[in-house]
Amino acid sequence: MPAAHATVATEFEDPLLGPWLKGFPPAAGPVRRSQLAHQGWRLLDGHLPLPVAVLKAGALAHNLGWMQAFARERGLDLAPHGKTTMSPQLFRRQLDAGAWGLTFASVFQLRVGVLAGVRRALIANQVQTDPDLAGLARLLAQTAGLRVAFLVDSIAQLRQIEAWRATQRQPPVFEVLLEIGVAGGRTGVRDQPQAVALARALHASPAVRLVGIECYEGLAVTGDDDTDRATADALMARVQAVAADCDAQGLFETDEVIVSAGGSALFDLVAARMRPTLSRPVRGVLRSGCYITHDHGHYRRLVHRVAERCGCADELRPALEVWTTVQSVPEPGLALLTGGRRDLSFDIELPRPLALARAARVHPLPDDGRWHIRGLNDQHAHLRFDAAGALQPRVGDLVALGISHPCTTFDKWHWMPVVDDDYRIVDAVTLHF
Repeated sequence: MPAAHATVATEFEDPLLGPWLKGFPPAAGPVRRSQLAHQGWRLLDGHLPLPVAVLKAGALAHNLGWMQAFARERGLDLAPHGKTTMSPQLFRRQLDAGAWGLTFASVFQLRVGVLAGVRRALIANQVQTDPDLAGLARLLAQTAGLRVAFLVDSIAQLRQIEAWRATQRQPPVFEVLLEIGVAGGRTGVRDQPQAVALARALHASPAVRLVGIECYEGLAVTGDDDTDRATADALMARVQAVAADCDAQGLFETDEVIVSAGGSALFDLVAARMRPTLSRPVRGVLRSGCYITHDHGHYRRLVHRVAERCGCADELRPALEVWTTVQSVPEPGLALLTGGRRDLSFDIELPRPLALARAARVHPLPDDGRWHIRGLNDQHAHLRFDAAGALQPRVGDLVALGISHPCTTFDKWHWMPVVDDDYRIVDAVTLHF
C-alpha cells in the first residue's frame, strides 16, 4: 500500500477529533478516537455541548447481528448501502459482522469505502461521466482485489462508457448490472424487451461485462401488506424473467450471477425471489442500509410490519438520538430546544421527543402526542408540551429527540459519539459526506 494511502487509511480508522467538530467539547484538546473512552465524558453530566447526535452501542450491536442473521437464514448476502452513514468505522463493523461487501451511490462514496477497507462493492447507480469512469478505473488499478459493479439502464449510457474507453490506452472492462425500473419511478429499464435488448448490447460491448440484474423496490412502499406484497412480487417476477432470458441467450459473462434488491423497508418481500434458478450459480445480495441505526419513525413503523410478516420475535432497535437542551420556555406549553434543521432529519416527518433529563436523571416522555415538535428553524426545535402536566421542561433540561429517516441526520454531522446505556462516551464514528 502506498504511504499516502496508508496514512489516509490510518486517519479513517483512528481519526483525531477536536473542538473544530460540532458536538465536541469546545474547551477540550484534540483526542484520538482510540482514546475517547478514557476521557470520562458522559452526556448526562454536561460534558458535551448540545445539540449532539449520538449512537447507542447496544442497539448498534443488536442491529448488526439481526440483519446479518436475516440474510444468512435466507441464503442471501448483505451489501449494506454505505450512503446511509458514510462512516468508515461503521463500514468496518458491517464487514466484520459478515457483510459480503458495501453498496454506494457514487464513485466518490466508493473511494471512501475503499480507503476504509471495502474490497467488494456495488454502485447502485449509473456511472457514465468521464471523471467518474476515470476515477473508478484508477481505483480498480490501484487497489488489489477490488471488485466493483455498477448499474446500466440504457444504450445511451453504454455509448458514453464506450466513448470514454476509446480515449484510454489500457482501460478496464467494467462489471455492470442491468437495472430494472418501474413506470413513473426513477432509473431502470421499463419493460422486458427493452431489458433484453440492452443486455445483448452489453454482451456485445468490449467495454463491459454483464454480471447480474438489479432493482429497487422501496419507492413503492405504502405500509399496506397486500399492496406492498403485490408490488414487490410484480417487480421481482420481472427481474426473474429478464434473468432467465439473459441466461438462456448466454448474455451473462460471469461464473456467478448477482441478483440484487432490498431497500430498508420491504426487504423481506424481495428476499424470497432473489435466487432464480439459472444455468449457473446465483448470489442474491440485499442492500438495506438504514437497519444499522434504524429510527424512531418511518422505518420503525415499516420494519415492524417486516417483523410481523416474518414472525420475528425481535426487531431492529433505534440507535440514533439527537440530544438538545431547553434554551427558553417563553410561554406555557412551549419550549425552544437547541437543535434544528441543521442538526436532524425532517425530510419525512418531524422528530419525536423521547426523554427529558434533569440532574442526570432521565424521564421518558409520553408517546401520546402531548409532547411533540411543532416545527423547526435552522437552530431551534419548537417543543409543545402539556402545560398542566406533572413534568414541565425548565431552561437547562436536556431533551432527547428520535428521528425519522436516519440518512439525512448523518449528513449533518462530521462525527458522532457512541454511548453506552448510561450515556458514557465509549467510542465514536466519523462521517464523510
